[in-house]
Amino acid sequence: MAEDPSTWPTGRLLSHVARRLEREWNAHLEQWHLNHASLPVLLALLRSDHSQRELAAASDVTEQTMSRTVARLERTGYVTRVTSPSDARRHVVRLTDAGRTTVTHAAQVGPGEDIVARGLRPDQVTALREILVTMVASGDTDDED
Repeated sequence: MAEDPSTWPTGRLLSHVARRLEREWNAHLEQWHLNHASLPVLLALLRSDHSQRELAAASDVTEQTMSRTVARLERTGYVTRVTSPSDARRHVVRLTDAGRTTVTHAAQVGPGEDIVARGLRPDQVTALREILVTMVASGDTDDED
């Protein structure tokens, strides 16, 4: 017999839903060989080139983790590593034309909103967004997404 989720602590509820949403979002992104970790990297590169260290810091992951993410994006042809125009000793990660095309399709808001809003009324989605924005804003001010 399944447990009654109404008896779960709030943290467990939030964690359970977050894992489900991540699985569904990853399944959606897989059509472009992306996942929840690689899409924000492409979005950051859409604005400008970045060093791997900068990407790791922005994503709040280790440089080793970012190295694996960038390597995967490089294998798919979405990014390339090039010499920094400002310092020939450094390399930066740059979005390729294929990466630019892919990120514009993969980052469309509709599918993600549909995944999150499934089973909720519009007023509940609005309330959920307000709560989540408050939770994000009340977090550590040193962390930026």
